[in-house]
Amino acid sequence: MSNVRATGEETTGGQPSLKRVMGPGLLLLFIVGDVLGTGIYALTGTVAAEVGGVVWLPFLVAFLVALITAFSYLELVTKYPQAAGAALYTHKAFGVHVLTLIVAFAVMSSGITSASTAARAFSANAAKVFDLGVTDGIGITLLGLGFMSLVALVNVRGVGESVKANVVLTCVELSGLLIVIGVGAWALGVGGGDFSRVTEFDTGDRSVITAVIAATGLAFFAMVGFEDSVNMAEETKDPRRTFPKILLLGLGLTGLIYVLVSISAIALVPADRLSEGETPLLQVVEAGAPGFPIGLFGVITMFAVANTALINMLMASRLVYGLAQLRVLPPLLGRVHRGRRTPIPAILFTTALAFGLITFVGAVPALGGTTALLLLIVFTVVNVAVLVLRRDRVDEDHFRTPTVLPAVGAVACAFLATPWAGRPAEQYRIAGVLLAIGIALWLVTVLLNRRTGARVPDFDPGHLAGEKPSGPRN
Repeated sequence: MSNVRATGEETTGGQPSLKRVMGPGLLLLFIVGDVLGTGIYALTGTVAAEVGGVVWLPFLVAFLVALITAFSYLELVTKYPQAAGAALYTHKAFGVHVLTLIVAFAVMSSGITSASTAARAFSANAAKVFDLGVTDGIGITLLGLGFMSLVALVNVRGVGESVKANVVLTCVELSGLLIVIGVGAWALGVGGGDFSRVTEFDTGDRSVITAVIAATGLAFFAMVGFEDSVNMAEETKDPRRTFPKILLLGLGLTGLIYVLVSISAIALVPADRLSEGETPLLQVVEAGAPGFPIGLFGVITMFAVANTALINMLMASRLVYGLAQLRVLPPLLGRVHRGRRTPIPAILFTTALAFGLITFVGAVPALGGTTALLLLIVFTVVNVAVLVLRRDRVDEDHFRTPTVLPAVGAVACAFLATPWAGRPAEQYRIAGVLLAIGIALWLVTVLLNRRTGARVPDFDPGHLAGEKPSGPRN
């Protein structure tokens, strides 16, 4: 079977191709909406518990690490604009199928763990805001499963509908963070709050460096999401020209928002209080604007985490589709519905994994930490792959990152993925189970390929990246 083509209405294997519906505006909202969401709404208090008043510092460090890695992604996505993303880059650089599989499943699993985290958070907020009388674990789990089913239905409708839903949800979640920033600015103007706290460290018995590293490992979950966009390359109009400016703009905006939100939060609520409970930003709004309708802010939080779930499940299904087209995963997962032109088997598969995580893991800190761990491993490989693939030439012009950035990014990401960065063992266990599922599926695919005599594609970049897109299709 040949690779998926970025041009024409069908692949050379007879399957319909993905639809190019994302221009610069939709791509920017996709990136901003994916980075913003569950992390900043849920983790501000947890980060404050690690470092005290300088809660903004771990978010800033996490942003810088993410930015360095984003430059590596830009070189690779403009060089190879294909849906398989990091898995494709890994295979081109190293040519080891097991490593390709591990990276692919790590990316896909990170999207599902992130979406599952959002589903649990959505359910807890819904039960509280609407007074549903659901307080036990089973009730929250059932609400989470129902929410994830709704996300799957939106995904089945198609990327156009999913991205349009993302536009609405992104605007809502952005409004919530702007409210927090606005409350902080108003408090500064009238002399409220205590902005001197933003320079205070409270690390307990640990050194400042150790505490900041541990907090950065937590804050990194709030910065992930930008890498999802490269898996939408086949559905983006003119990806080589669009991605560099839009990805950097989107990441820069989200980094600025996070720093301002964390400064506003710590100025209005002391670190010890901010770290209590699971709704830190709600405490900030209550402290800075007592007259603001708190129920409304709870609804905004629900929309924010819903957007996280939608975008991550959208990414995960497209990644599974791309790998199945390349016969790294069973070919059944690479089928596309001819009417909707969406990868329905891949959507059902990723939704089933999310159901399992929501049911059997559930804990928000464990799922969020596992998301960051999986992506830090992937980012390490991607940063190395950039340097290895400098030997591979393509005909089309593409973005080129300064050589020092991938080297620094690889070291930083590798360190943050180790236990020395303060990661609990539970995160490694969850990640191990998910990767084991991926390896088992790969072995099944290898057996199927041998039985049918199918040839595994060599990811030849000349087949896809050397061709100029024929233009957007609406």
